Amino acid sequence: MESVAVVAVPFPAQGHLNQLLHLSLQLASRGVEVDVHYAAPASHIRQARARVHGWDQEALRSIQFHDLGISRYVSPPPDPTADSPFPSHIMPLFDAYITGARAPLAELLHDLSASRRRVVVVHDRLNAFADEEAARLPNGEAFGLHCLAASILVGQINAKLLRDNGLAFRGVEHYAPKEFLECARRARPSSKISPGAGILTNTCRALEGDFVDVVARHVAADGKKIFAIGPLNPLLPAIGSKQGKKRHDCLDWLDKQPPASVLYVSFGTTSSLRAEQIEELAAALRGSKQRFIWVLRDADRGDIFAEGAGVSRHEKLLSEFTKDTEGTGLVITGWAPQLEILANGATAAFMSHCGWNSTVESLSHGKPILAWPMHCDQPWDAELVCNYLKAGILVRPWEMHGQVIAAKAIQEVIEEAMLSDEGMAMQRRAMVLGDAVRASVADGGSSRKDLDDFIAYITR
Repeated sequence: MESVAVVAVPFPAQGHLNQLLHLSLQLASRGVEVDVHYAAPASHIRQARARVHGWDQEALRSIQFHDLGISRYVSPPPDPTADSPFPSHIMPLFDAYITGARAPLAELLHDLSASRRRVVVVHDRLNAFADEEAARLPNGEAFGLHCLAASILVGQINAKLLRDNGLAFRGVEHYAPKEFLECARRARPSSKISPGAGILTNTCRALEGDFVDVVARHVAADGKKIFAIGPLNPLLPAIGSKQGKKRHDCLDWLDKQPPASVLYVSFGTTSSLRAEQIEELAAALRGSKQRFIWVLRDADRGDIFAEGAGVSRHEKLLSEFTKDTEGTGLVITGWAPQLEILANGATAAFMSHCGWNSTVESLSHGKPILAWPMHCDQPWDAELVCNYLKAGILVRPWEMHGQVIAAKAIQEVIEEAMLSDEGMAMQRRAMVLGDAVRASVADGGSSRKDLDDFIAYITR
């Protein structure tokens, strides 16, 4: 009865799965008296394990994975022609998860509770049912992991504080469809920022120190704690190891490019560009004459292993485009080693949808962002990066999501970021910010201290 069990309960979408897997791996690697468990539907455990970067198979074996069996759901492909850029095609998964995950989680927690001194449930804040099930245990407590920017919480507490910093704040509800907001309300009916013992955030004081302080004061009034423990993603060296594991082909190409000469382009796992927009982006990359790596893939299905998932619709464009840009750039249609690409010294900047994972991964490796936000928290992340941190430039505001952005406009932003004096200054600011972020997780850093404090608290 001496050990403490930590049970990670992610929401089943890539940007949420990997944050809790990275945290689980960090906890398991610390050598403290903690058993680490990761509970999700079987296909999403498989997805998280297959896509994790910066950890080896030995590290994954230090975690116990548990299938939260949910009912079958349809897993259609995304619709790039839809009016909204939100991935509504994965709503059947979300509905099935919210309806079906509670019962198997409750059974798992009950079993662990009988043989552990304490059961600590670390759950995605969307998964309020996990907090409720932890509260049913005689020895359980729960912490919510906030997978978005901490400043979004400040917007909920007092948006005037953001406006006083010259920032235009609008909540996630302005950038997501009604069906998702209703689903989120069912998943997390409480408006409290921290219904459990406290919250963890995938951020650090180098990025959002003032905002973390605001949230800390707010939750402290309720007797709760906040631990800013980001970045959760591993921080990789500029030149990755070539020993021990097979590297993606793009990394060998990247190693041969001049320093800070390559633009990395990727729009994450929940975005699908229209065919016309892809053609304009291709023309902009070709016209800019800049080196690039472009991850050209559609949004994930609810089950990425479903039949037909992973099939590219871009064969015709690719055959022509790759001929025109041979030697200048690469196109990847599958899963890309994003952390390794961002860490590489040849990468200069990242054209991104500004999901919080990608934002933190880019800034923690000192790379500025060409912001192209799509939905949910991404427009705010773009605002934070471009107008607060001054480490990005806006390609296209969210308000223009229904329009096709012309190649000329995209090319101008690429050339500004890669060639102009302003772009060079932005790259330097991002490098300084990256150093500060990395220092936060080193010995004596604020995020290292918060993680140490969290571990001390749950093992008290």
